[in-house]
Amino acid sequence: MFESFFPKPKLFFGSLVLWIIFLITVWYSIGETLGNSLGFSLDTEEQVIGLGHFITSEFLWFDLFYLFGTLIFYYSWRRYDSHFWQNWSILGSALLIYLSYASVQVSVIINAWYGPFYNDIQTALGGNGEVTVSQLYGHFIIFCTIAFPYIAFIIANRFFTSHFIFRWRTAMNEFYVSRWKQVRHIEGASQRIQEDTMRFAAIMEGLGVAFVDSIMTLIAFLPVLAALSVHVESLPILGAIPYPLVTLSIVWSIFGTLILLFAGIKLPGLEFRNQRVEAAFRKELVLGEDNEANAQPIALRDLFSNVRKNYFRIYLHYTYFNLFRYMYIQADNVIAYVFLIPTIVSGRITLGIMNQILRAFGQVASSFQFLVSSWTTIIELISIYKRLKAFEAAINDQPLPKIDRDFVEDGSKEV
Repeated sequence: MFESFFPKPKLFFGSLVLWIIFLITVWYSIGETLGNSLGFSLDTEEQVIGLGHFITSEFLWFDLFYLFGTLIFYYSWRRYDSHFWQNWSILGSALLIYLSYASVQVSVIINAWYGPFYNDIQTALGGNGEVTVSQLYGHFIIFCTIAFPYIAFIIANRFFTSHFIFRWRTAMNEFYVSRWKQVRHIEGASQRIQEDTMRFAAIMEGLGVAFVDSIMTLIAFLPVLAALSVHVESLPILGAIPYPLVTLSIVWSIFGTLILLFAGIKLPGLEFRNQRVEAAFRKELVLGEDNEANAQPIALRDLFSNVRKNYFRIYLHYTYFNLFRYMYIQADNVIAYVFLIPTIVSGRITLGIMNQILRAFGQVASSFQFLVSSWTTIIELISIYKRLKAFEAAINDQPLPKIDRDFVEDGSKEV
């Protein structure tokens, strides 16, 4: 899965983590000083609401810093271990991460736009004529200059992401097909190469992008939420704590993640077994097309019985999983309001600031809740990963994973 697309995956991802830590350390320690020395004038930067944000000195300096860091990493690996797909796997991945960062920056600007817009709405509702019609329409013009170009950006982003993921699938396909003589006798080999690589690529397209977006959202919105925390002196139950909104979003998200992990801990194994019993049933039907001795009613009844039992187990586990999931989602819709009520009643914040807090809190909380919102998809990805891992173990004459050995030992018995 990874060896086909990335050079020496274990060493590659390990070096990538270390390089990212180094770049982050440089950025937050001497980044501003270095940028000022290069003439970017970062000391006087103020937030710009509109497309002008993307040509500010701060944004351009980050672009240059990111590009420089990416090229050093790329050429270092190209010199150390050249790989056929490294242009897509390294440069393509870097571009996807940058596009996610730029996309999140649009959300940051729109969140900043909500502040003056709702403040003017609040003033206008007072009926004293301090806010004119043209001022309110002016806010919408600014919003349109941000939102409509963003549509074209999102379409281009999705187009490139689809091509990137298909290149990854192509790399896996070529890797497995080149070893077809070794794997053709493995049960379900054709399904692993065709269906599982297709589903792996499809899930990675959605899940991978969502994961990167979550990380970029945290990086962008945590400082925003921390800055907005100055308007909230204390929270119910928790009282006065440092950065109360940030703390609340983290604690609430961890709480939801742990609940969902506990409720859905058995689902990946059940999904894996489901693919195995389905494959066994399908194989018997296919063999029956060419040989009357196969696909006899008794054999098919037994095989379909395994399918039925596994599905019933999945239905049972998803029942209580969805119970906890939907209860948490409904509570999540109002949790920020619950803790903001004392601040709202005291009149310490305006309508604009309240909307900024709610949107920033929602962005940060949803990022921390990546596992909560994506757990069912992650379950499917884990089951596909387990099947491809077992497939690769057979290719390399390695012991099968425990879950595969259990299935083989059980044979046609209930799994």
